[in-house]
Amino acid sequence: MTTSQHPPVHAAARNNALWCAAMSRTHGVTGRFADEAWASPVRTPLYYPDAVTLAPGAGAAALVARIDTDAPGATVKDSFGDLDLSDAGFRVLFEARWIHRPAGASGLALSGAALSWDVVTDQETLRSWALAWDDDDADLFRPALLDVPDVHVIAGRDAEGQVTSGAVLNRGADAVGVSNVFSRGTGTGTDIAWSCVLDAAHQLYPGLPVVGYEHGDDLATALRHGFEAVGPLRIWLKP
Repeated sequence: MTTSQHPPVHAAARNNALWCAAMSRTHGVTGRFADEAWASPVRTPLYYPDAVTLAPGAGAAALVARIDTDAPGATVKDSFGDLDLSDAGFRVLFEARWIHRPAGASGLALSGAALSWDVVTDQETLRSWALAWDDDDADLFRPALLDVPDVHVIAGRDAEGQVTSGAVLNRGADAVGVSNVFSRGTGTGTDIAWSCVLDAAHQLYPGLPVVGYEHGDDLATALRHGFEAVGPLRIWLKP
């Protein structure tokens, strides 16, 4: 599935499913791709959905049957915002928008010092990156992630060389997915982080559009950096 064959939202959804599948494998969880959705029969890592729809009009009952709903906490990423899982005991956790940035789009002009960045390649730096991302959930990012093809963990560093921002980039569906963008800075820190990450995406994957999803203030930031909101999505949760 490519962006030339399908609208950007399809590429964004499949790219994101590829990332969720890769992250799950680092935790020993193997899901399966089918025409309508990727799904895992066992619970996926924290913050990662048990299923991601890949086409509009996915069958709700068949999708729910592919995941573990016996224990609380099952989640479904409804990539086209067209499912109703309420009859299966789910509720909408939040809504967001898929975002798409054309290859080669000009970046946001920023004042102030830019961050230097590099690709994380060792376990020690990955740990520093994960702690900067979130002290409480740093164990989510395991060393096996460093061996996943087409996935790059990007570390933005300040003048002292400390990791203060970052993101994950993954290539798939003829696009570069961006996720887990963070900044420990204040003021324009988030904008500088996005600028750093987009520079990394351009350098590592020239000629490919960048996709992802955001909501709230993070969506507003992405739009400032040249993204377009291309479609709705919902996250369903079974309490």
